[in-house]
Amino acid sequence: MAASRVTAVVEDPRFLDHSGPSGHPERPDRLIAVRDALAPRRDRFEPLAPRPATPDEIQRVHGPQHLDRIARACANAPAQLDADTYVCAESLEIALLAAGSSIDLVRKVAAGRAQSGLASIRPPGHHAEADRAMGFCLINNIAVAARALQAEDGIERILILDWDVHHGNGSQHSFEDDPSVLYVSTHQFPHYPGTGAASEIGHGRGSGYTLNVPMPAGCGDAEYIGVFQRILVPAAQRFRPDFMLVSCGFDAHADDPLADMQLTGDGFAAMSAIVRQLAEELCGGRLAFLLEGGYALSGMREGTAAVLDAILDPTPPDLPAAVALTPGSRLDRILAPVIQVHRAHFPDLGAS
Repeated sequence: MAASRVTAVVEDPRFLDHSGPSGHPERPDRLIAVRDALAPRRDRFEPLAPRPATPDEIQRVHGPQHLDRIARACANAPAQLDADTYVCAESLEIALLAAGSSIDLVRKVAAGRAQSGLASIRPPGHHAEADRAMGFCLINNIAVAARALQAEDGIERILILDWDVHHGNGSQHSFEDDPSVLYVSTHQFPHYPGTGAASEIGHGRGSGYTLNVPMPAGCGDAEYIGVFQRILVPAAQRFRPDFMLVSCGFDAHADDPLADMQLTGDGFAAMSAIVRQLAEELCGGRLAFLLEGGYALSGMREGTAAVLDAILDPTPPDLPAAVALTPGSRLDRILAPVIQVHRAHFPDLGAS
């Protein structure tokens, strides 16, 4: 079924009810900043109301005791699941809404009732392991959504792009033995959670389908755009996904307090343009962005605006100019180990 040129957006004030200790960076104000970016564009997208995920949907990714552990913590809230990850009394309810909303958003796109979508949700998800909440994350929203696409909609091959500044350990571990999901991550390295080296490529039948691009502190628009052009694009073109999902964190923004990258709103716009072009070229435009991190309100506003402007317009945005690759440059040093490790699986890596 051909999709209409509709962009669906999940937002709901209930996502503000997940709240933690004073001063915690994963705070409700993050979604207020996203709402500021949504407001002037509200007549150009279709709202999608959230609904809670079912236990069966969650257990495609998480172990049967995972929700029970979160529920017990919520019953004793306020509580900490680890040094970074909190719950309040409503946190499990809100986390289930985030997961269920993610499922409904991607299935709406898969059914052709929308061309693309954005889920303005919290808590984030990409650090959540099968049996462990961590890194501000309770349920792995993007992994749950991907498995729903495969189980319910016959979507076979999924590309998950994780551009959050922190490596998505939970997402990687969910798919690292599965050749039907290509997980591509750009992230500051070394940085929390300590995973995501270029040598982590998956295992068993999934060997080669985890593609990590560790990046040093200080990278900005040129390095990110260069990585997208020379790693993401050739890898996606060879993999040929049926659907593209983005773990959409805005914490690589120059203002973010939890990282040391230098992305600007223009950088996020260029990245979004490349992703939209790839989706239209490879999978009929089927594309969804699920919110992850981002802890500077300026970064949340600028990043959200960049993503929306890339996917709302019927005409695809212009692609950024090719970033020159100079021997010995920071971009060259980023690309070299990734190309070396993945040469057998993706021989076109590094080409502009």
